Amino acid sequence: MTEQNDMLDILLNSEEKLTEKQKRILEAALEIFAEKGFSATSTSEIAKKAGVAEGTIFRHYKTKKDLLLSIVAPTMAKLIAPFIIRDINKVLNTKYERYEDFLKAMILNRQAFLKENMAAFRILIQEIPFHPEMKEQFKEHVASKVYERFTHLVEFYKDKGQIIDLPTEAVIRFTASSVFGFLLIRHLFLPEADWDDEKEIEMTIRMVMNGIRVEE
Repeated sequence: MTEQNDMLDILLNSEEKLTEKQKRILEAALEIFAEKGFSATSTSEIAKKAGVAEGTIFRHYKTKKDLLLSIVAPTMAKLIAPFIIRDINKVLNTKYERYEDFLKAMILNRQAFLKENMAAFRILIQEIPFHPEMKEQFKEHVASKVYERFTHLVEFYKDKGQIIDLPTEAVIRFTASSVFGFLLIRHLFLPEADWDDEKEIEMTIRMVMNGIRVEE
């Protein structure tokens, strides 16, 4: 089953009842939005791929943005939020002896997630800067819950004397920008490059630790 179909199944399991044509519109929109982005996608393309008249889309969704927000954005929340919270909690709940051990586990965890959910992630990254509604939804379902857990974890390693006396928020920002910067370039911007994942992960961890590690 394709990733788009996984996302479709999740939406279809919600309380909203969709017609067969709406299901095809949803599936086509997910696929084309992920491939081309919201702005570069026309409703005529979605209609053609869905096998419906363009007017059928506008009978259900007033505008193209309404299609994004009414279908794609809720699908993002239903699909991504539970997996992110569940999977990252596996890492956050495990007391690794060293902060660098935690970082490696988190990178490997997020890398596995991206490989399974790249289309959904691509839509989120492409569209969230341009749609405040999606940004608020992401903050509500993902960011706030993960950030709170991450704060406790950083404090844990600071108490163990492994992280220098920087504001916890600064440590989180530095860690997140380094880790997710690597993952974005590796899997979204330059996936075709000749990557040595093990080496790149070790260098990313070393860079983070060189900035926050307590000198012995």
